[in-house]
Amino acid sequence: MRGLKKQRRIQIIAVAVVALTVATVVIGIALKDGINYFYSPTQVAENPPAATETFRIGGLVLEDSIVDGEGFAFTFTVTDGNAEIPVSYIGNQPRPDLFEEGQGTVATGNYVNNVFQASTIFAKHDETYMPVEVIDALKAQGVYQEPDA
Repeated sequence: MRGLKKQRRIQIIAVAVVALTVATVVIGIALKDGINYFYSPTQVAENPPAATETFRIGGLVLEDSIVDGEGFAFTFTVTDGNAEIPVSYIGNQPRPDLFEEGQGTVATGNYVNNVFQASTIFAKHDETYMPVEVIDALKAQGVYQEPDA
């Protein structure tokens, strides 16, 4: 009788370890697909990611760089003060209302043939907002200026 209880405990522990391992693998795979790394224009210019890698790029929209295309398509250039990366957006959403030249933006997509092909564009929330990643990248480049309070 005593050996049966011990064997049952070992079976329960083994099943729990297997279930925990399977859950960890499934969560890891799900997170891997959902993680998008952030790069500044300088990082993309110096070490371009693979065309298959989805990532976020952020910086300031270069003055006089926004060009409207047909439908919801448009192009612009994102800069961090040191490098400039052309961005092309062809999607099913119009350009964000607060998306302007000289303002901070973050785009998600892939870098193909020296053009960042964006699937999503994020714009600032108000006059003083800038994404944290963009602020950090601009500070690293030494070109960040605090907004007037």
